[in-house]
Amino acid sequence: MAEKALPGYFGEVMAWFEGLPQCKTLGLRHVASEAGKVTLELPFQEALIGNPETRVVHGGAVTTLIDTASGTSLFTLLPAPEAIATLDLRIDYLRPAKPDAPIFCTAECYRLTEHIAFTRATAYQDDIAKPVAYAVATFARGTSHGKEA
Repeated sequence: MAEKALPGYFGEVMAWFEGLPQCKTLGLRHVASEAGKVTLELPFQEALIGNPETRVVHGGAVTTLIDTASGTSLFTLLPAPEAIATLDLRIDYLRPAKPDAPIFCTAECYRLTEHIAFTRATAYQDDIAKPVAYAVATFARGTSHGKEA
């Protein structure tokens, strides 16, 4: 079975996501993508340390990584860009990330309906089989229709 190509607009959407203030501050970077799946990197930064004694990255930074990877995975499947909004994001933190090392997140959009998209994601460092966190999320599609209130 032939692999489905990414939409032509995907590069522009990914650049837009990387330019969002929170993504720019965290230094989130696109690593890889294919139809239905995206991998992003959160580089280690001193400013992201949540606990100075353990040097573990703050959970909020990991949450943003997971939410962004999950949201961008939708755009690998959509025929055209559209507004989306996170409806629900559930994260199971399995272990602390190792200090001084980047964290990656691979997210997959496993079901796409007319109004809702469903994703699952794994945050990890050296080996995806040894995750830092697992997550599932739902996103509302077409949340902005350009209509005046």
